[in-house]
Amino acid sequence: MLFRSLTAVFFFTLAFWGNSAEAIPRRKSSAATSTTTQATAQQQAAQISGGISTATDGSTILDQTVTVNDLNLRPKVSAPADQFTTLSGVTGAATKPNTTGVMGLNVLLHGDGGQSFFYFPNQAVQANLMGVVVLAPDPNLFWGGGSGLQRTDGVAHAQAVNDLILNAMPNVISFNSSQVFFTGVSGGSLLLSGFFIPAQMTNFKGTGVLLNCGGLVPQVTFQDADAVVASTTIHFQSTQSEPAPLQPAILSAIAAYENLATAAGLSIDRINALQTLNNAPKGGHCEFDGKGFSSGIQVMANAFSNVIQLGGNGQVNGIGDVLTGVVGNEKLTFSGAT
Repeated sequence: MLFRSLTAVFFFTLAFWGNSAEAIPRRKSSAATSTTTQATAQQQAAQISGGISTATDGSTILDQTVTVNDLNLRPKVSAPADQFTTLSGVTGAATKPNTTGVMGLNVLLHGDGGQSFFYFPNQAVQANLMGVVVLAPDPNLFWGGGSGLQRTDGVAHAQAVNDLILNAMPNVISFNSSQVFFTGVSGGSLLLSGFFIPAQMTNFKGTGVLLNCGGLVPQVTFQDADAVVASTTIHFQSTQSEPAPLQPAILSAIAAYENLATAAGLSIDRINALQTLNNAPKGGHCEFDGKGFSSGIQVMANAFSNVIQLGGNGQVNGIGDVLTGVVGNEKLTFSGAT
């Protein structure tokens, strides 16, 4: 029943925003900033309380809201029941709080409006990584707040995600903090590339980030840049018809991260092993299957370990091998714009 309730909220959210294209990073409308009684996307999502449900692979999903740095974050964690702590309230929980586990995490930050939070595409355990998705602490459900490519709350949101993982989540789930990977979707990719990787990835070195249909050059001072870029896999995945404002932003982000790797002294072969790109799919924004936004994101989520974890074969269903090294391939061409 809980899964059906969350699905109902998702479709209510789509009705409020108009359609799935609203997952494109966009500017706030006058309605979003006016003093009307229209419920915000965040208020609509809050109408359904969190709880416990079952994931597609039989794992347990825990959905709850926690306060981090005075921001209300709503993480959903999907994991085998015995990996939850005795404080979680999950039946079958078997570990003590703040216990290091044997499994890692794949933390997904959704696009504008929260569509991927409700669908939770990374909920199935994959290659020893448990799934996490976090709802943005913003009235419009924009990661980084602001609008368009201007994410005015990016610093605070990136810090909150970091502190959620390192300080709050160990109370409810046991995981290996040296195996925390990340997935961005559209606006979530803007936060990860623009703010989180440069400011917080020093705490998660040796893992990787999948940047779907979005990218920004680092917007803040890069902490421990040489060590981060030398140990982090980053894949930029887009389509042939991303929105016009996103196309140059993605290209600039690719060039910026490659330049950081070059400055760190990495060889071309090493850079190409760590930083890869692909924009072969012919769909619109995030439509990696050529059919739809959510189904496209699901295709990439299903192939996460192939694409991001070192040694993966790069194979994505319907696309093929997406692991093209960035060096010499930075100037992606797009055939259109949605």
